[in-house]
Amino acid sequence: MAGSQRVYKQKIRATKTLEKVFRAMELIAASRIGKARQKAQGQDPYTLALIRSIATVATHASDLDHPLVTPRNDTNKVAILVVTSDRGMAGAYSSSVLREAEARLQSLRDEGKEPVLYVYGRRGESYFKFRKVEMERVWTGSSDNPSPETAQEIAEEMLERFLADAEDGGVAELHTVFTRFESMVKQVVQVRRMLPLEVVEAEGEEGDTEEYPLYEFEPSAKDVFDALLPMYVSQRIHAVLLMAAASELASRQQAMHAATDNAKELIEDYTRLANNARQAEITTEITELISGADALANS
Repeated sequence: MAGSQRVYKQKIRATKTLEKVFRAMELIAASRIGKARQKAQGQDPYTLALIRSIATVATHASDLDHPLVTPRNDTNKVAILVVTSDRGMAGAYSSSVLREAEARLQSLRDEGKEPVLYVYGRRGESYFKFRKVEMERVWTGSSDNPSPETAQEIAEEMLERFLADAEDGGVAELHTVFTRFESMVKQVVQVRRMLPLEVVEAEGEEGDTEEYPLYEFEPSAKDVFDALLPMYVSQRIHAVLLMAAASELASRQQAMHAATDNAKELIEDYTRLANNARQAEITTEITELISGADALANS
């Protein structure tokens, strides 16, 4: 019995240590989620301004033609960017993304296309490396706080592959698999086609297509269009990374909160079992004393 009591006390100490770790990680995630959410939502005005600018140019120059908005039929290669986390302890955040990515990869193969895999985050890297899936390129180190420089680097890589000739490894499409932040308790895995771009006109409040005034473009509408589209691609990728970062922190906060509660329940269970073992030990000692006294009296 003494051995059982000692074991339970050791488990209580170990669980209390884990509880402190989980609680600290929960507080860290909670302190960062607000800023991450503001960053993700703060990109919307800039993205809207870019969309309006592109739609304005497209409206006034209907003869514009750009490779980024033109579907390609000369290659069956399709790039897919999978956005995961660098660290674990975030519940099902990365596993949900990877499950959706596997489904999309298989869907592309069934359509006769050749996926070209790009991965953002160490969890995705280790997952595909363990399964011996070839990865074209990996970015790691800043999944919960992505920088504009990283987004620009990814955008340049994707634009280069999309604009490359088929014999040079060019791809026909770019798909992204990431987690969209909707609220602190809801994050949804999404798959989006990023390239080729589809330019649509902005709509008014009642659903009517907005009418733009006449503009004069310098040096030309085509030059403005050529400058705006790469900026738009870079901005969309940055927005995806920021959304994923907010989702990762929200998932980690929820997971660590649940882990803290579970640790408290375990401590209570181990404390109760330790008390039962101590009570049983005392009862056994009393019984042994009484039995010894009876034996001496009878002798």
